[in-house]
Amino acid sequence: MNDIAAALALHVFSIVIWIGGVSFVTTIILPALRRGALGADRLQAFTAIESRFVWQARTAILIAGASGVYLLWRLDLFASFAAPGFWWLGAMVGLWLVFAVMLFVAEPLVIGRVFRRWAEAEPERAFAALHRAHWVLLILSIVTVLGAAAGSHGG
Repeated sequence: MNDIAAALALHVFSIVIWIGGVSFVTTIILPALRRGALGADRLQAFTAIESRFVWQARTAILIAGASGVYLLWRLDLFASFAAPGFWWLGAMVGLWLVFAVMLFVAEPLVIGRVFRRWAEAEPERAFAALHRAHWVLLILSIVTVLGAAAGSHGG
């Protein structure tokens, strides 16, 4: 296996873990939490799940970013950002930036504390807002993945 194939394999694998996790949280975990199916203490259940998954997501995002930059450099694709047909490159970078900032900066420094206080005071509203935000991220992720898959294969 050459370096490009290895980097691409790592890139795709990390995206599967990352976006697959977003899908699982959005479509399975958050609805179950909101229904109370994971116990009466939704915040405790959410914290237990999130504290384990966040490290998988952070690792996947780091691997996706590193392998993506390597592929851009190795394949000399930086000029492609200017071509409209390569909109998906910008979408990938933008989505990566949103998640990187959320998981490495906003969540540990601000969102975690704010959400905890909100969920303790108004659990219905807090978990509904969290669920809506995850749906927005999932939809953006799906559009980006579909665009990248089609665009990188000539679509």
